[in-house]
Amino acid sequence: MGPCRRTGLPAGPAGEESANIRNRLTISSNAPISDADRRVFRNNLAVFLVYLPGNLSPSGLSAQNKKKILNDPVYGFITIPNELVFDLVEHPYFQRLRRIKQLGLSELVYPGALHTRFHHALGAMHLMGQAIQTLRGKGHKINDRECEAAQIAILLHDIGHGPFSHVLEYTILENVPHERLSLLLMHQLNKPFRGALDLAIQMFEGTYKRPFFHQLVSSQLDMDRMDYLNRDSFYTGVAEGTIGADRIIKMLDLVDDQLAIEDKGILSIENFLSSRRIMYWQVYLHKTSLCAESMLVQIIRRAKFLLSQGEEVFASPALNTFLSRSVTLTDFEQHSEYLAAFAQLDDYDIWSCIKFWSRHPDRVLSTLCRMLLERRLFKIMLSDQPFAGELVREIERQLLEKGIREDELSYFLVEGVATNAGYLPSVDNIHIKFRDDRVIDIADASDLPNIKALTNMVRRYYVCWAKNLLQQPVWLV
Repeated sequence: MGPCRRTGLPAGPAGEESANIRNRLTISSNAPISDADRRVFRNNLAVFLVYLPGNLSPSGLSAQNKKKILNDPVYGFITIPNELVFDLVEHPYFQRLRRIKQLGLSELVYPGALHTRFHHALGAMHLMGQAIQTLRGKGHKINDRECEAAQIAILLHDIGHGPFSHVLEYTILENVPHERLSLLLMHQLNKPFRGALDLAIQMFEGTYKRPFFHQLVSSQLDMDRMDYLNRDSFYTGVAEGTIGADRIIKMLDLVDDQLAIEDKGILSIENFLSSRRIMYWQVYLHKTSLCAESMLVQIIRRAKFLLSQGEEVFASPALNTFLSRSVTLTDFEQHSEYLAAFAQLDDYDIWSCIKFWSRHPDRVLSTLCRMLLERRLFKIMLSDQPFAGELVREIERQLLEKGIREDELSYFLVEGVATNAGYLPSVDNIHIKFRDDRVIDIADASDLPNIKALTNMVRRYYVCWAKNLLQQPVWLV
């Protein structure tokens, strides 16, 4: 069954399916959510909360076998440890992660990078189970309830991601980190599960009395990073990103309920930090990915602008909720319909709009959409120093000569900076535990000079622009 067991499952109230959402093209940028839409989103939220396999009729899903084994291409077989975890995986909140790619637009660089947040969450849960087994085997007392809660916390840690994950995190929403949305969704799930997620939420927040549980969920050596480095290197084919996750987990230990690594695992940690640095510059911050992501951000930005001007812009009702108004964290906390609308969003909402917008009469929106669909990406230049103003002005001049108006330049010329540090001891430390009971930070314990160098923040400035603009299509002439 796995490292923890649970019998019985709190059941929530049964509910009925909500009405189908009306198919509407636009919502006025300044108008509040209509009463009809408010009722629809609230009804859908109710459906999400009661859609629990354990709540259905005895002759239905509640009688099914919930002891599942999944075949994962990275780890082999992954076991669903108990009924509670099974019901969480089956919930629409979690199933939505099947429709959100882990690496956003990286598939335009690495064609195999088609894995999803769903895969990643299950893999992280699997590694959490292994970590708990290792710590138990070294004599640390971890009861079944704590084990279950730790696996649930890591299983749901990314449930608040929106379409294209990090790419649109601060474009669709108004400065709302996905971690805060994950927490809000966990609290919503906790209601029909009648408090079964209380301990998992404490571990996720870092308020539980034993801090190593939060460190396993979110730290510089957590199960999240362990899985995404393993999984992303596998699906992209970037072998240099491979880490020895099995060995690192076997080296885990505790000192005063704080996570530590046995000293014989130093080499594995050095490889882990170096591999993470490689993956950031070779995959996550790849120059072509930066171009594609910049184009996607500008597409959403243009769609929002057009809506604010009263233009008709097609979108699903859920997506239109966020395109037509600025939604803050406070809005999410005070109005449940926003969370219900967000829980309906995935990559498909964005791609369907991009296909539709490629024929929009607004030439900025249609041009950007067609370029992205056809992989005619922006040109990019990189530098370790900010670009001179003369260079940017020359690019602007070239775009103006191609017919781009001055008020449209910001959509076709994007400046930015990509930053990365392989290890940040100021945030939280990776502790090395020696046999004489000394505990030392990895940067001091390692004899490799590059580990200390990884603590420095590296910045790469970039400018990308539409060097090869598409000609205006026939239907817009």
